[in-house]
Amino acid sequence: MIGSTRTLAILAALLVGSTSAALAQSSEVNVYSYREPGLIQPLLDSFAEQTGIKANVLFAGDGLIERVEAEGELSPVDVILTVDIGNLASAKDKGVSQPIGAAALERVPAEYRDPEGNWVALSLRARVFYASKDRVTETALSYEDIAGPAWKGRLCTRPGDHVYNIGLVANRIAVWGLDKTRDWLGKVRDNLAFPPNGNDRAQVKSILEGTCDLAIGNTYYMGLMLNNEAEPEQKDWAAAARIVYPDAEGAGTQVNVSGAILAKYAPNKDNGEKLIEFLLSDDAQQIYANGNYEYPVVPGVNPTELVMSWGTLNPDKTPLTEVAAHRAEAAALVDELKFNEGAQN
Repeated sequence: MIGSTRTLAILAALLVGSTSAALAQSSEVNVYSYREPGLIQPLLDSFAEQTGIKANVLFAGDGLIERVEAEGELSPVDVILTVDIGNLASAKDKGVSQPIGAAALERVPAEYRDPEGNWVALSLRARVFYASKDRVTETALSYEDIAGPAWKGRLCTRPGDHVYNIGLVANRIAVWGLDKTRDWLGKVRDNLAFPPNGNDRAQVKSILEGTCDLAIGNTYYMGLMLNNEAEPEQKDWAAAARIVYPDAEGAGTQVNVSGAILAKYAPNKDNGEKLIEFLLSDDAQQIYANGNYEYPVVPGVNPTELVMSWGTLNPDKTPLTEVAAHRAEAAALVDELKFNEGAQN
């Protein structure tokens, strides 16, 4: 009897321990995020308030997908938050994702999610033109236009092998094919005012300084510069330019995304899906997009008034999976044309 009693006590303790572990698991979700804490944390706090699920977050600028791959089945992560279709596609290619079961994915247009549900976009960012208010009179331009002779010596952009420009070139390959894109990119290169350097904000600074008239950049930098209290000189850079949406009245402006991935070995899979579902709710979409002056991916949810003041985004409808499939070709094309050396004639 004493032995039986002791055995029952041990079993009871094990059951209590298992139950406690299950409860602990059901009240947490582990997140790896490329996105800055200031943007993500308010959303995670709201998620915790609404659901009682605490989000544990690891922030890093890069290498998170490779980290998950190295961790394998022992990885603690449930959800990966990242930017750029290249990262989203890479997670699927590396086998670190699994289909997301949240019904909320249906709220997102098909071109902005993986057909098998391995990733979903959370916000849109457009690759546009920053035009000098003083020296550019055009109010409507296409991507083809900037390859024309009228822009000789007037363009500027960050290096061609940056992921933002690789995304744009890959989009053009998906739309036009490789040969037309090669011809276009070579002409764009030869219209550059100086060899590509710096980031998107630096190009807008060059507009103010008068060293270029039209810059290629992401939309949200306009909002970040206009509201930069830490470096108020950036407000002057932004004030010197206006945004022109390429192909706004045609096929649409190229967009990239931020997005979410459900990790393959997510220990808290249900909570991971709940978090992704929350991030696709109207309220979260508003907060998520507003935090970085981006566009909500869910139709019917509006961006901030500031973003809307720049004009109406007509996004290109090319599926992002097609764009991702051409990224290697895009990178090779940038190298082939020696784009980063600037104009060749």
